[in-house]
Amino acid sequence: MEIPEAILEKFECFDWRNAMLLLQGAHADEWCDLIEVLSNFQLAHTALAAKGKNKTETAKLLDSALYQRGWEERAFDTKIIVDDVESPSPTHSVDCFKNRVAVEVEWNNKDPFFDRDLNNFRLLYDLRVIDLGIIITRTTALQEWLLNNHIELDRGKGTYGKSTTHSEKLFPKILGGGAGGCPVAVFSIKPEAYVDDR
Repeated sequence: MEIPEAILEKFECFDWRNAMLLLQGAHADEWCDLIEVLSNFQLAHTALAAKGKNKTETAKLLDSALYQRGWEERAFDTKIIVDDVESPSPTHSVDCFKNRVAVEVEWNNKDPFFDRDLNNFRLLYDLRVIDLGIIITRTTALQEWLLNNHIELDRGKGTYGKSTTHSEKLFPKILGGGAGGCPVAVFSIKPEAYVDDR
């Protein structure tokens, strides 16, 4: 399994149930998209300092780079039918979807969003809609860096609170079976990705 050095310099990579091998082998085109997006990604100061509404500038940068390569936000209409009786089985929409690969970008949400994402991956995998799920988040080292630099970033300390999404919050949920049998790859942004573009 080859992960380019340009990605390893900026991301901590985590592989659950051979997601990386599956991605590189069965989904080579989607892997190439990710290599290009993640290799070119920079954690720009201006994006960090921008006031976000529903979605931060950092998350938009990642999403939009994938959208430009044919990925799309996707909702699924799922239901269970038993003896002609339909029961809705709703799933949450996926941030980026292409050819049975689902990507969620969790830059700065509350950590229960990880539970939602993993459960969604589990359901969609069991329904044979996806082959694997990917989460892009931040490392706990970056979380600490943001806490220590919140004044320079002109953000309140609570913006990057301890209950927000970062790798230390995610890994126990994956290891505890949150995604069921679904393979999951995680790319967590490291402090080394930061660029002062002021």
